[in-house]
Amino acid sequence: MTNDSGARRVRAIFFDLDNCLSAADEAGPVLEPLFEAIRRANDGRYTPEQIAAIIADCWRSPLDYVSAKHGFPESMREAAWAASAAIELPRPMRGYPDLPVLAELPVMRFLVTSGFRRLQTGKIRSMGIGPLFTEIVIDAMDEPVRRGKRGVFEYLMARHGLAPDEVLVVGDNPDSEIEAGNSLGITTVQTLRPGVARGDNAKHHIRGLEELKPLLGLPVR
Repeated sequence: MTNDSGARRVRAIFFDLDNCLSAADEAGPVLEPLFEAIRRANDGRYTPEQIAAIIADCWRSPLDYVSAKHGFPESMREAAWAASAAIELPRPMRGYPDLPVLAELPVMRFLVTSGFRRLQTGKIRSMGIGPLFTEIVIDAMDEPVRRGKRGVFEYLMARHGLAPDEVLVVGDNPDSEIEAGNSLGITTVQTLRPGVARGDNAKHHIRGLEELKPLLGLPVR
């Protein structure tokens, strides 16, 4: 399927969840059990300032990325994983106010999120956004087999007969979904939600979902 210029039309969008469709901290101190486990497992290896940096990164990036970035020793890694796997959503979530725009985008929509299955499933259920997506994939860190964002994107394209130039990847993290999309030749869109630092590796930058419409050839309200 092509447009008048011969370029393919966008047929699908792969959305991230945290800091894309909902604020990572919307549920309140949901990650405090993780932070407490990290503090308890620290044997003096990390200074208070380094622990603060680790905690800040946990709000922005998956735990496996944070663990590798900061070089967690095995004891801290195990404690962090055990604490995270047990976290449940403490209160309902609504997501960002512009979520109704999703239903106005006339393409297949996919939700791809990395994290611990219980927590991510709880967020999706609480927000009631499941019916808006053709398929939802949780790349669960507490399960033995993981594809990673790139692997999930490849899986979805193969499963649904999508070419890279028929897809948009929309998310906040330059080192995760944006990098994965770029590596596959997919057009990437970074969501600059409050508190998200602008990356230099996305093709487009938006502050809200309404700004996706021009990328699909749709009028903006």
